[in-house]
Amino acid sequence: MSQDEEHLRLLSIFHYIAGGLTAVFALFPLIHLAIGLFLLLAPEKFEMNQAAPRFVGWLFVIIPAVFIVCGLSLAVSMIVSGRFLAARRHYLFCLVTAAIECIVMPFGTILGVFSIVVLTRDSVKVMFPAKGRAATPAP
Repeated sequence: MSQDEEHLRLLSIFHYIAGGLTAVFALFPLIHLAIGLFLLLAPEKFEMNQAAPRFVGWLFVIIPAVFIVCGLSLAVSMIVSGRFLAARRHYLFCLVTAAIECIVMPFGTILGVFSIVVLTRDSVKVMFPAKGRAATPAP
């Protein structure tokens, strides 16, 4: 097994791990989402002089929902990218996902940078098939 193949194999494994961790952390705002739903559906349960305005409830629903959807989308793309790296397919998808991973501190940044470094090598580019032709073996 060449060094490039070993690096792609390790990157694939690390993409699975980082994707799983990202999915777990993306679900943390569920607490805020539950609070927002509680504010919207049962405002009389709060022991305040006046009920919280409805827009506060909507803020506690919309913002966490956006974070959850974006986080889970990133997690899925990281896991799919790990699969594509193992299969040596969809080079551009893997490269773009590696660039986007850099926003997830600290593990995503490290994984994204290493992925970009490995994927930009000419010897690795050859391992991915071009559209419409079979994969050529690395020299």
